[in-house]
Amino acid sequence: MTGIGARARLVREAPDAVAGETSTWFDRDHFLSTFTAAARALGKAPLALRADERDALEAALGARAAEGWRLDELGRVTLLALVSRRLPEMEVESLLWTCYQQGDSRERQALLRALPLVTGAERSLPLAIDACRTNELPVFEAIACENRYPAAYFPELNFNQMVLKAMFMGVALARIVGLERRRTSELARMAEDFASERRAAGRSVPADIGLLTPEHEHERATRIPE
Repeated sequence: MTGIGARARLVREAPDAVAGETSTWFDRDHFLSTFTAAARALGKAPLALRADERDALEAALGARAAEGWRLDELGRVTLLALVSRRLPEMEVESLLWTCYQQGDSRERQALLRALPLVTGAERSLPLAIDACRTNELPVFEAIACENRYPAAYFPELNFNQMVLKAMFMGVALARIVGLERRRTSELARMAEDFASERRAAGRSVPADIGLLTPEHEHERATRIPE
């Protein structure tokens, strides 16, 4: 099946896969099996989105997040976004935890990338913070990179810890959505401590750590336009 055909089928069948005739009915087991089976049903081919499709998805997510996505990932994100509109927020929160705890790496990535589209997203803050503790780079990138959720909902301490872990894991800071507006003097201090520890241990310091320092802000503000 072509990517276009799979997308069309997904849009056509997804509502029936996640909810019944009323918003109060939901087959949880059927949803979980459908969520897991997305890779078999849709495949893992690249999205190959048209320009308007890509723009619509990135506008919804608030970031250039569609790059590198595959069909099964889009399918799972769509399922989660749809079901969150049809269930009470408490049930959605419980469902997301179940999907995350029972899911494999790809299922977890899709769930984390879906958070900005989920109704009542603020209720999933503990899950998102917990996801930052993972040592699986693709899962960490799914919450920390090209994802507007952390900048929108994370408390300062958790956001700062995520940024430091991104540096530790070799993730480019430019991929963190909203970093510029969430940058604080405390984050700069933490970054300087991190750099000092790296130098003392004879390790390299990330080249983009300057994005977190006041010197970078001063340089950007005083730069003479060409």
